[in-house]
Amino acid sequence: MADASTGNVADLVAGACAKVPRHVAFVDVSTQRSLTWQQVDAGVNRYANVLVGAGMAAGDRVALLLPNSAELCVAVFAVLRAGGVAVPIGVDSAPREIERVLADSGAALAVGEIGVGGATVLDPPDLSDGEAEPVAAVRGGEDLAVLCYTSGTAGVPRGVMLSHRALLANVEQCAQLRPAPVTSTDKVLLIVPLSHAYGLSGLWQTAAAGATAVLLDRFGVERALDACQTHRVSKIVGVPTMYQAFVAAGAERLGEALATVRLATSGAAPLDPRTLALFRQETGLIVFEGYGLTETGPVLTSTLVGGVAKPGSVGRAIPGVEIRLVDSDGRPLTSLADPDESIAVDFVDEDTDTGLVAARGANLFSGYWPDGAHGPDAEGWFRTGDVGYLDEDGDLHLVDRANDLIIVNGFNVYPHEVEQVVAELAEVAEVAAVGVPDDRAGERVKVVVVLRPDTELTEERLLAHCAERLARFKVPGSVEFIEALPHSVTGKLRRASLRGSVAG
Repeated sequence: MADASTGNVADLVAGACAKVPRHVAFVDVSTQRSLTWQQVDAGVNRYANVLVGAGMAAGDRVALLLPNSAELCVAVFAVLRAGGVAVPIGVDSAPREIERVLADSGAALAVGEIGVGGATVLDPPDLSDGEAEPVAAVRGGEDLAVLCYTSGTAGVPRGVMLSHRALLANVEQCAQLRPAPVTSTDKVLLIVPLSHAYGLSGLWQTAAAGATAVLLDRFGVERALDACQTHRVSKIVGVPTMYQAFVAAGAERLGEALATVRLATSGAAPLDPRTLALFRQETGLIVFEGYGLTETGPVLTSTLVGGVAKPGSVGRAIPGVEIRLVDSDGRPLTSLADPDESIAVDFVDEDTDTGLVAARGANLFSGYWPDGAHGPDAEGWFRTGDVGYLDEDGDLHLVDRANDLIIVNGFNVYPHEVEQVVAELAEVAEVAAVGVPDDRAGERVKVVVVLRPDTELTEERLLAHCAERLARFKVPGSVEFIEALPHSVTGKLRRASLRGSVAG
């Protein structure tokens, strides 16, 4: 494996080519094209030369707007091998979002269907066999490799600076887990968009192991299950919405399609315990959950560490990562000054040791683009913005995002707690709790509910259910029933947009 301290992420492809040149690297389900690691390495060299010929210099940003495909994978590794910085953009992005990323990143070159901005647009890689002039990897280690844009608290994209060091370190950290997330014999289903740090993590791990990636450009239950069955997938890199859709397919269909699966993992958003239990009931497979952020390269914790898929937990820190809970000033909860002192901290509950999750490790980002602001502190710690607690086994449980906290008359209300209570009602398919302005209390709780098909639920019954199970200040002040909640491509609830649309 490439040396995390000095290596280039594209070295993973060169390593796989050297070890298993004739092993299938990518199966592109949409085009039915397969490439060996030798063919991928040659394709990366060819496209690296194309990029340099188009004027790309070391450190230049290259925007990539392509669906999950062999072309995108080759393009990413080619940008990195030639010394550029990959700027992945989701294919579902609105033109305004694309323009904002292009302008902020200063990308001079772009690959894919980019119809806006001033970047020079190149054709995707030509994957046909041909001569390939070798290209020695340029830059590595602390040099910027990927600039991933993630929405901030106000919905304004921020560029997360991920170095070669951070990405390779996270690959090494994940490889130390047992069972290993990806082995050389695995066929890894990659539906999670490769424009997202989580999807890219699956790509890096596949290359590091010399395994095979089964690439799908978009999710559909039957398409995904057909791909698993046809290509004998053994590892699924998933998100909660995927597993929810799989469960609805039924035990017989899942048994056929997932017969070769040895390991299923979930990330990017919390996996509800009901889906976890149903998937195990229908398939006999345990879904191991992980947690991380774009800023952390991305994986921080996994239930693979303890070997138990504990409902509601995202597991323990993976090897090489440290996790601790801190207050709003970054002070560890275990070393708060005087236990009798009255500490006014927004996100700390001293009775349950709930606090802000902070992380340290070689996988952390280098700060936000362009100047590296707000990265890890002088001691290497980064506060994630998530609120959580550690149980008696040391497993992390996430309560909510700090910026999703609702404060009613000075009391903290965590949306997740309210949502869990509402979700107990059989008629509820999905629910989100948000804070809305209130003249008297500062904020009040509002729940937005999606009902299951052919069911009915009144606001009065829902509120009565909450009143029996929640403190008075946590009981919703209003309820709204809608057809669907807004989610990101990885299934994460878009609270910012929801909050703006339900301000009443």
